[in-house]
Amino acid sequence: MNVPSVLFICTGNTARSQMAQVLLEHHGAERFRVMSAGLEPGEVNPLTRQVLEELE
Repeated sequence: MNVPSVLFICTGNTARSQMAQVLLEHHGAERFRVMSAGLEPGEVNPLTRQVLEELE
């Protein structure tokens, strides 16, 4: 079965796109292939990490 691919892209791939990817992976389960990217990728924001850890 083919699943749709979803790409979240933002400037740095350090917060918004990372959060969107994790949330869709969590809620979309096996229904989507999810990725995130940035035009100028950097380190993931520590606050983003903290929020995503709280979701686990």
